[in-house]
Amino acid sequence: MMDEIRLIDVRKNILSDNENQAELIRQRLERVFMVNVMASPGAGKTSLIIKTLRGLRPQLRMAVIEGDIESTVDSEKILKEGIPAVQIQTGGACHLDAPMIDAALDRLDLSDLDLIFIENIGNLICPAEFDTGSDLKIMILSVPEGDDKVLKYPLMFSVCDALVVNKSDYLEGSDFNLDDLRRRTRLLNPQINIFEISCKTGDGIAAWCDWLAEQVHRKRVVVN
Repeated sequence: MMDEIRLIDVRKNILSDNENQAELIRQRLERVFMVNVMASPGAGKTSLIIKTLRGLRPQLRMAVIEGDIESTVDSEKILKEGIPAVQIQTGGACHLDAPMIDAALDRLDLSDLDLIFIENIGNLICPAEFDTGSDLKIMILSVPEGDDKVLKYPLMFSVCDALVVNKSDYLEGSDFNLDDLRRRTRLLNPQINIFEISCKTGDGIAAWCDWLAEQVHRKRVVVN
């Protein structure tokens, strides 16, 4: 009848379709580990990825999928490291989704890879909602952003497997409270792993790399 309101939940349909595609990606990457790196602009996504590439290069074959609204700046940095990179330019979209990642994977030789990093768009809202098909979700929070981000963006902290607190060299003299951050984060996500690092000084990078390498190894053991 014309007097009935017919509601179409477009957002629900989009998320459902994306989740289906993400699951297909996980099946496609049966022997390759993929990490979705999320953070605000300037938190240190590219810096952490490069430090990790250098730390794990002796033992793992790696590639990076770079997401940006415009430009290829970050992909160029990855290529200078001798690592394959695929650039996704979203043209305004505030996140990467599973179809975008699936298309990027077509540009990589998956048989020659152990680990793929996704550098998502700098944003603490939209990327948290879209599954990319990754094995691991991590977020980076830089000390200058403040320890209260967990109160403002709870979903991001809730969905991630690891929180990397970057720019720890700024802690001295700041009012950033690591204990408050850990407490607030674990109230939302009791199982989350928290790493304190500085891409500038290198502090904490080895422990982070060791942990990530172990996650990749565990997937290999399960598959084999």
